[in-house]
Amino acid sequence: MAESLLDKINSPDDIKNLSQEEVDRLCGEIRERLIEAVSQNGGHLASNLGVVELTVALHRVFNSPHDQIVFDVGHQCYTHKLLTGRREQFGTLRTEGGLSGFPKPCESEHDPMIAGHSSTSISAAGGLAAAKKLSGDDGFVIAVIGDGALTGGMAYEGLNNAGRSHERLIVILNDNKMSISKNVGSMARYLTAIRTKNRYIRFKTKLSKALKKVPVVGDRINNIMFRSKKAIKGAILHRNGTIFEDMGFLYIGPVDGHNEKVLERTLNVARSMVDRPVLIHVCTVKGKGYVPAELKPKVFHGISGFDVDSGEPKQGGTTFSDVFAKSLCELAEDDPTVCAVTAAMKSGTGLTEFASKYRRRFFDVGIAEGHAVTFCAGIAANNMRPVFAVYSSFLQRSYDQLIHDVAIQNLNVTIAVDRAGIVGEDGETHQGIFDAAMMSTIPNIRIYCPAYFSEMKPMLEKCMYGYNGVSAIRYPRGSEKYKPKDFEAAGNDYDVFDCDDAKVLAITYGRIFGNLCEARERLKNDGLCAAVLKLGMVKPIAAGAIEYAAKFKRIVFFEEGIRRGGIGEYMCSELHAHGWKGDFSITAVNDVFVQHASVDSSLAKLGLDADGMYRILSSQLNGKDGMKN
Repeated sequence: MAESLLDKINSPDDIKNLSQEEVDRLCGEIRERLIEAVSQNGGHLASNLGVVELTVALHRVFNSPHDQIVFDVGHQCYTHKLLTGRREQFGTLRTEGGLSGFPKPCESEHDPMIAGHSSTSISAAGGLAAAKKLSGDDGFVIAVIGDGALTGGMAYEGLNNAGRSHERLIVILNDNKMSISKNVGSMARYLTAIRTKNRYIRFKTKLSKALKKVPVVGDRINNIMFRSKKAIKGAILHRNGTIFEDMGFLYIGPVDGHNEKVLERTLNVARSMVDRPVLIHVCTVKGKGYVPAELKPKVFHGISGFDVDSGEPKQGGTTFSDVFAKSLCELAEDDPTVCAVTAAMKSGTGLTEFASKYRRRFFDVGIAEGHAVTFCAGIAANNMRPVFAVYSSFLQRSYDQLIHDVAIQNLNVTIAVDRAGIVGEDGETHQGIFDAAMMSTIPNIRIYCPAYFSEMKPMLEKCMYGYNGVSAIRYPRGSEKYKPKDFEAAGNDYDVFDCDDAKVLAITYGRIFGNLCEARERLKNDGLCAAVLKLGMVKPIAAGAIEYAAKFKRIVFFEEGIRRGGIGEYMCSELHAHGWKGDFSITAVNDVFVQHASVDSSLAKLGLDADGMYRILSSQLNGKDGMKN
């Protein structure tokens, strides 16, 4: 067996002098390592398999970290990590204390910016390039952005500003569609072969400058040539590929994203252009080199783990997303005004069945969460019932639209907040710990939090039909937790677990109610008793819940979200507004970003698992932690 090339790579310098045969072999070894790691730890496989040759070419042509590479979203950075000194730690990918699944500056100097959300790379790269120019740094900045990210408006804001700059900025458009149209393939390759030659670029630039110097007619001839070239190219390619040139970029492409040699040649052409930004259009195949991922790129976009030989994902149980999707389909069957909206997350939010059954009432707006909310406002204004299903961390991008376009107009829009709370291995850019605090600041909004599957549909109905205004239903990733035998989860605004002579009241909402119930039962075994208040609606908090809580002198609030401005602080202020004078403590995410780890491990660290709640309540029932009987 040949000795592994990858095992000899400790920095980008180690790949610069490899022969082309060795480069091709290295790409194959990288794919094997990616498949092995993701099959064990989960992660984003299809997108990473698609950029192996591109990433290798980038590191052979440019000199990281002097030249900086910014990956949009960041979930396609695995090859980059393997080549930048993190190969030996790659087996720890997405595990607690191990490598992040996204770029992380504190992890390596080769990661200039953190990433996790879409459409940000061009703006970030533009800022990095501007700073380089101001400081006299002659390095390049390269933004790698997928075609899907171009559905996000921020990408165009970045392009618009970068196009008029004169920094050493290169944008690589990674177009990872499943195939390229046959009727344009040959001509596209022909144009690429011409345009990627240094002499062609230099000749075109020199000719343009020379023509502009010709008195009277020079500018006119140059403009005619420019328009003619665009018209011919547009006719041949049957697409308007010149928008980037209109914005000020030198456009090169399409380029075969799996031909490493051609990629290197193209990147060297771009590197020779030091006085204007360049955009390289690269065509790749998601899942390249692993047949199951090529056939099902959506399944292998983000996957928890799978069997390498069969390609079959590890089986999981029913999730809150599944129950939400089923409930929404049932409501849509009886109500023709129900519409579903998603921002490029049809399968992730469970809307695949809805899209199939109610095609005319399903809208995928692309990676444009702000637009999605305002789009829903328009739907609602014309008497339909839109439900926008979105991950909690992505909803953050539409806060202004929630206020300005929906809440102020008191429109009947429902926000289905998926992945609320701790999400686990994707880490700090994806944790759903801010949405409850963020949305609770919006006047007149109603926010519901099911703890169990059986609460999903009644709470969704309350959002859609029980209130004429903006509502949200937030639920976690994965399945429900422990449910006590004597509790019927009916989707009430609040539920009470009382006990005789209870000195402490514990309050929570959402899935960690199950953890609190486990802790309460352990306390009973110790001869201790705490009353429990479960909030089903966290904004506004029901008057009956406030009245019940006001009976206690000690209240302990557990929250799977940010403490500052969260529901715990909101509840405390409501109690004080009603004249309550007691001791109130909050166990929540205390002014930190939660790192990547399993959900269970993260909850344990935060004191939000059953063990942590038991310790806190036991201590307070025994008169410790500054709370007195």
